[in-house]
Amino acid sequence: MPDVQALVNDFVLKLKRRKIEGSQATAKHTAELLRQVVSQQRITYTNQAASLIDAVKAVGEQLIEANPVELAVGNIVRRVLHVIREENVSSAMSAVEELALGSDDDEAEHENRMGLSAAAVAAAARSTLRAPSLQTLLEDIPDSATAPHPSSSGGDSEGKSKSAESSSRNKKLKHDVIEAINELIQEIDTCHELISAQAVEHIHQNEVILTLGRSRTVKEFLFAANEKKRSFRVFVAEGAPRYQGHVLAKELVGKGLQTTVITDSAVFAMISRVNMVIVGAHAIMANGGVIAPVGINMVALAAQRHAVPFVVLAGSHKLCPLYPHNPELLLNDFKCPSELLDFGEFSDCMDYGQLGDSPPIRVENPAFDYVAPKLVSLFITDMGGHSPSYVYRLIADYYSAEDLVVRRKAAP
Repeated sequence: MPDVQALVNDFVLKLKRRKIEGSQATAKHTAELLRQVVSQQRITYTNQAASLIDAVKAVGEQLIEANPVELAVGNIVRRVLHVIREENVSSAMSAVEELALGSDDDEAEHENRMGLSAAAVAAAARSTLRAPSLQTLLEDIPDSATAPHPSSSGGDSEGKSKSAESSSRNKKLKHDVIEAINELIQEIDTCHELISAQAVEHIHQNEVILTLGRSRTVKEFLFAANEKKRSFRVFVAEGAPRYQGHVLAKELVGKGLQTTVITDSAVFAMISRVNMVIVGAHAIMANGGVIAPVGINMVALAAQRHAVPFVVLAGSHKLCPLYPHNPELLLNDFKCPSELLDFGEFSDCMDYGQLGDSPPIRVENPAFDYVAPKLVSLFITDMGGHSPSYVYRLIADYYSAEDLVVRRKAAP
């Protein structure tokens, strides 16, 4: 088996050097790495779930710190932590059910020996997988859930039985967690197909669609609608300064779609002719806001001004349980200034030595925009279409409240 720490260091180095970029690629690599971490984690505690959670948190902290802008890395780390907690509760519930199916004569003895009751486990499950609230504080968890009852006789045999049962449950827990991570990897791989399958429900005959830049999800979505014999036209804003819209336009023309390339500054002039705006996203925040490639906020404002539906396509691995105001969150990245200006041509304007401490020209090339939730009409994910106000419910299904902050706060 490969050394886990060597794999972690290699992935951290790739994240720092931007060798792996994009939400899907980073999400898949993170899930595969955490699967290795879980499979090779040794049992160091009596509670195997606590051991797995500590191991995943330790690795996740390194990955998030390597490139905080790739929010999909933190999303997958939190998804795996939630999976471990879910499987642990499910395993405990299964143990209680097996206990209940035992002989009626030994029911009281088993209950004393295990130190758990069905009510205790159910209450623990609710408190573990649900965000803290006044209702959870008022729920009583019996003392038997935290302190096992002493046994009256047969201490050695019961101790061996407990050890065997605990080892069996730990092995089953690890197996179940690995299976759940495999399903997560499969979900990441197939998110484009699941989103594209909904294209025919949203794109109709003779419509005009506008997009900006190049998104693989948008491309597959438009291809799927075209394969269903829907005739429509696409306006592609070029997405300066990287001009990925030119690449998308060539791909659409190759599939026989009517495509028109426009400059980014022409979006407001053309938006009145458009029936729908369809764009991709870098991340979807907990408040329904969107982190998207630079320029998309301008498109969203133009769409709102002309009452044009603004639709965002994103896989579930892009759902981020954090808010834009979270201090540990880094929302933007700055690309190389050479994409905007030629260093050779403007070298005399960037001379620090002759013109003082600061250059007369500052070149900033941000990578992302923030789109407020009020500007978004609909999210289309691999789980279906949802309004921005429903994002909080999706996040509650995928993340645990205690895992929202994985990175440790730096010492003052």
